[in-house]
Amino acid sequence: MKTSTSLEPRYNTLWRQYLTAHTRVLERIQQRMDEAGLPSLEWYDVLYTLKEAPEHRMRLSELAEEVLLTRSNLTRLVDRLERAGLLIRKACPNDRRGIYAVLTEEGIAMQERMWEIYAEGIATYFATAIPPEDVECFAAILMKLRAIAEQPDS
Repeated sequence: MKTSTSLEPRYNTLWRQYLTAHTRVLERIQQRMDEAGLPSLEWYDVLYTLKEAPEHRMRLSELAEEVLLTRSNLTRLVDRLERAGLLIRKACPNDRRGIYAVLTEEGIAMQERMWEIYAEGIATYFATAIPPEDVECFAAILMKLRAIAEQPDS
């Protein structure tokens, strides 16, 4: 099947490098988490998002959007986090169908333990590759990419 969109080869190469770098960096950080006996980065994302939320709680639908998971994947992850005592579910007082995920003290402590390893991994596998004078440029490019991706298609 032929497409009408043309893509310069250098952009395709850059895209592949970006995807590969992203995957490899996350793999290395996850490896460090595993070696420290800590849970997955998916767990960290949920714990961090709840820690930053007002009252350490968020509706499951909002949480799914923030951590970039489907609702069903988030539900399974929340089940595991709840079994581990890192969060609890609470009913929304003004919406019988709505459920909040609420971070526990154990969840806060786990997020903080995980952050030590995560921050070290970010510093080692990401920050060392970006000279200080390039940080603002890189951030601007990422913000543009996100803005384009979040615009509705016309």
